[in-house]
Amino acid sequence: MSNLILVVAEHDNASLKGATLNTVTAAAHIAKHTGGAIHVLVAGFNAGAAAAQAAQVQGVAQVLHADAAQLEHGLAENVAPQVLAAVAAGGYSHILFASTARGKNIAPRVAAKLDVAQISDITRVDAADTFERPIYAGNAMAVVQSSDAVKVITVRTTGFDAAATGGSAAVATAAAVGDSGKSSFVGSELAVSDRPELTAAKIIVSGGRALGSAEKFNEVMTPLADKLGAALGASRAAVDAGYAPNDWQVGQTGKIVAPSLYIAAGISGAIQHLAGMKDSKVIVAINKDPEAPIFSVADYSLEADLFEAVPELVKSL
Repeated sequence: MSNLILVVAEHDNASLKGATLNTVTAAAHIAKHTGGAIHVLVAGFNAGAAAAQAAQVQGVAQVLHADAAQLEHGLAENVAPQVLAAVAAGGYSHILFASTARGKNIAPRVAAKLDVAQISDITRVDAADTFERPIYAGNAMAVVQSSDAVKVITVRTTGFDAAATGGSAAVATAAAVGDSGKSSFVGSELAVSDRPELTAAKIIVSGGRALGSAEKFNEVMTPLADKLGAALGASRAAVDAGYAPNDWQVGQTGKIVAPSLYIAAGISGAIQHLAGMKDSKVIVAINKDPEAPIFSVADYSLEADLFEAVPELVKSL
């Protein structure tokens, strides 16, 4: 088995998703231990622009571009065989996916076909076969070692900085595998917003159940987000209560984020929520309960009524 490392790119055919850059950084950490080169697989349809963008990522030695109609929407039933074909041809020792909905859909299929254990959500690379990953909703970190010849890994993107651009890798054409016929793309309904996408935002303003209603959530939190040019987030309790849409949910069962600034208003800080945002660079918590668990991870804590504190903060900005 060679020391080559394969990163399976996440993209929309026109451009790479930011998660791919974080995954390349994780691959670079592995490469330091193995001395191997990093290849990126771009499987899509009319995805030449995404492949060209992948070639410009620093640390990437080669881009494999598989182009076919059945790969357009990233269906796991078609992408997984494409990854396996690349592994059979290239002899990769590590296969990395971003720990996103798409990555977590494809990676288990690849691991099962290779008859190896998947290593999920790594946040640190200790050696070519040893990795750190969170367990118990991030309350503990486990160091795991794999003896499998091929290591199938998903990368928690908040654990690694995005790789820089400026590279000049070669782009090679990879033969596309046939349509598996097991699934087909019917359609999608995408929320359109002028705000930054939650997982890519530099600033996030999140509200909790204490806001009391969707109207109050919008009245109190939206002006602060507008002032800061921030994405809006919410705790699971707020989402379950109907105060905010599902795609705003931050936490173990929502989105994992690590912005430069995370402002939490009226969020007590349940374990599940902390698991999704505690890697944020600066955390500001506003809560009138002095015993709120979120204060234990906050860099700046304000014990105050959010209905008074947040509007005052908006006025001051």
